[in-house]
Amino acid sequence: MKLVLVSAVVLVDADGRVLVTQRPEGKAMAGLWEFPGGKVEPGETPEAALIRELQEELGIDTQASCLAPLTFASHGYDSFHLLMPTFVCRRWTGTPTGREGQAMKWVRPAALRDLEMPEADLPLIPVIRDWL
Repeated sequence: MKLVLVSAVVLVDADGRVLVTQRPEGKAMAGLWEFPGGKVEPGETPEAALIRELQEELGIDTQASCLAPLTFASHGYDSFHLLMPTFVCRRWTGTPTGREGQAMKWVRPAALRDLEMPEADLPLIPVIRDWL
């Protein structure tokens, strides 16, 4: 089975809310809410992938020193196995904007369970709630 490495970030604002984005139509798992991030390209670190993805998808800038490792997800889908290191970030410049037309919202950690999310993201929720 193919292994897919994706890094994700839990962006936390000054009010303790977490940013989630909605997968757009036309993509796998369209309509589900997820933490920002994306595939790690060959030769790229998970941190570098997040810095790139945050700029491309949300128009914000951060640095590797602002990404604190939190946990990881390991989940088998039908056609691939996802490994997803997950970081927390509280410092960035710019205002997050859905540059790819994706919906976004800030939610309280306790409300994450109310969202429809990909299966791989679900085990992250208790860790986020406990940590925040």
